[in-house]
Amino acid sequence: MNITVETTIAAPVALVWQTWTTPADIQQWNAASDDWHTTAASVDLRVGGTFSSRMEAKDGSMGFDFAGTYTQVVEHRLIECAFGDRTLRVEFLPGPEGVTVRETFEAESTHSEEQQRAGWQAILDNFARHVRGKLGA
Repeated sequence: MNITVETTIAAPVALVWQTWTTPADIQQWNAASDDWHTTAASVDLRVGGTFSSRMEAKDGSMGFDFAGTYTQVVEHRLIECAFGDRTLRVEFLPGPEGVTVRETFEAESTHSEEQQRAGWQAILDNFARHVRGKLGA
């Protein structure tokens, strides 16, 4: 089953793309709640290149690596990747209200669809806030 989340940001697509793909920015926005953070991130943005984000609870109680390989990259338009046996498609869709960032990912079996949708949407909402902050909005 696939799950899709999205947000629209009133910003230039080049800024949205850069913020999505820059490790220092990823460390600022990549968390589903205030008690988690991303302590390290790496990006080799090319087909066959890899990415990794280390996500940890701020109290040190747990953490995990989210990592995979890019399978398709179209600058300012599309990123597809594989992580484990799952896939993720991220579309950057310019429109009259700004850029819609749409993520479609294969669900996993440990958490409910609602939990997965809420978590991924929360991270995407943090991303949107971070981009707006870069604009001073």
